[in-house]
Amino acid sequence: MTLEICAYSLESCLAAAAGGAHRVELCASPYEGGTTPSAGLIQAVKEQTSLAVSVMIRPRGGDFCYSESELAVMRADIALAKQLKADGIVLGILHPDGQVNIEQTAALVQLAHPMQVTFHRAIDMTPDYTAALEAVIEAGCHRVLTSGQKNTAEEGFDNLQQMISQAKGRIEIMIGSGVNTRNASKFATLKPDALHFTAKSSRDSVMQFRQTGIAMGGLPAVPEYEIMYADVQKIQAMVAIFE
Repeated sequence: MTLEICAYSLESCLAAAAGGAHRVELCASPYEGGTTPSAGLIQAVKEQTSLAVSVMIRPRGGDFCYSESELAVMRADIALAKQLKADGIVLGILHPDGQVNIEQTAALVQLAHPMQVTFHRAIDMTPDYTAALEAVIEAGCHRVLTSGQKNTAEEGFDNLQQMISQAKGRIEIMIGSGVNTRNASKFATLKPDALHFTAKSSRDSVMQFRQTGIAMGGLPAVPEYEIMYADVQKIQAMVAIFE
């Protein structure tokens, strides 16, 4: 079973490698659920680790219904990820009614070849996960990341069990959202292809002067002086469960 770290920095990718993880999903913008990372970050991770790297292709936060101009950006980002020797990409495209956009997804899968394609948790935002899974398979994706259409994978356990049964090996099922050492063994009983987790910790900023009353993104709830990172000890603890 593959252990994938959702990583937002080079530091986190280095921790993933040191901790024994197999793959990283490389993203920017953690508070938006992940957007496309910079070319410099992709290049650094490929140069400094031997991890398999799946690059998030998401031009903005918010919904998963994209305009033609946004799709053009996604195509350019896929081409760049391929040029930088990424191993895979991660995407999700829906119609306004919440159904998987098979045509647009299939076109990007073809463009990404030979990189593998993960359809991300956009599948959890569809009205019918069974129909959505068939659509993702039809589009040619190699795996799907899902919490079983619930906020956390623990809440979606029964749906995840059904999805794995439905997939019948036609596509990899990767479980994510709230996966940790406490519940990993429970998810393993479902025999998924992969577990996806952040191994998240945070530390205080080194900044001595701290401006008050300003939120750089306009959201006071987002901590300005807290650094989030993947904790190598948490990764090692997860790896040890399955050794």
